[in-house]
Amino acid sequence: MDLGIAGKWALVCGASKGLGYGCASALAQEGVNLVINARNPEALQAAAQRLQSLAPQVKVLAVAADITTGQGRDAVLSAPGGPGVDFDILVTNAGGPPPGDFRDWDRDAWIKAVDANMLTPIELIKATVDGMAARGFGRIVNITSSAVKAPIDILGLSNGARSGLTGFVAGLARSGIAARGVTVNNLLPGKFDTDRLRTTFTAAAGKTGKSVDDVRGAQQALVPARRFGTPEEFGAICAFLCSVHAGYMTGQNILPDGGLYAGTF
Repeated sequence: MDLGIAGKWALVCGASKGLGYGCASALAQEGVNLVINARNPEALQAAAQRLQSLAPQVKVLAVAADITTGQGRDAVLSAPGGPGVDFDILVTNAGGPPPGDFRDWDRDAWIKAVDANMLTPIELIKATVDGMAARGFGRIVNITSSAVKAPIDILGLSNGARSGLTGFVAGLARSGIAARGVTVNNLLPGKFDTDRLRTTFTAAAGKTGKSVDDVRGAQQALVPARRFGTPEEFGAICAFLCSVHAGYMTGQNILPDGGLYAGTF
C-alpha cells in the first residue's frame, strides 16, 4: 500500500533507538524526510546513518538536544536544512519517568514528569499544528503508554503525566483542526522489547526479590500473543496513522499490546 506521504517532512522525537527509531524507520521507507531527535549525539548520529542507508532517497537531519527544554525544541524546529516549523508529521516521544513508589517522589519529580510527558508534546503541537491546518494536511502521533488505560503501580509518574496529555488530545483532536486535514492520535504501546521494558523488569525484580529473567518470563506469559512487540511493527502502525488513508481517524488511543488489555473498551 502506498501511504501517500513521500516527500513530506516529519519530526520524530526519541528516535535514536526503540519505538521512536521504529517510527522513523517506517516513515523513511515511505519516502518521508526526517528530522530526528534524541539526547545522546553519538547514538542519534548512528541512527541517522542507519536510516540514510535504509532510505537513501530521503533527507535525514539529526538534532541532538533535550526536547523537554525550550532551547532543545528551538534547536529541533530550526534545524538547518529542515522545514522549520512547517512539519507535515509530528511524532512526539520522550523517555518515561523512573518507576518507584509515589511516597518517594517530591514535587520536582512530578514537575519533571509532567514537563517531559505532557507539556513537551503540547509545546511541539502548538508550534506546528496551525501550519499543518493552513496547508490542509497534518498528522500528529503521540507515543504514550498502555498504562494510560491500564495503570501500572510502579509507574505512577508516567500514569499521571501521560493521562493528562491524553485528556488534552481528546479535546484538541475534535476542535477546528479536524475539518482542516489534521489528525491527532495517541499510540499506547504495551510490552515492546525495548530498553524501557528492561528497566521496568529490573525495578520489578528489585521490588519482588525475583530474578530479572523470572520477571521477564512471567510478564511474557501474560501476553496472549506470548511474545513482546517489536519496534518495527510499532513503526508500521505509526506510519499508517500518518498516511493519507488515516484521515478519518482522529482523537483515538490505539493500543498495540498483543491482546494484554482485557477490557472491551
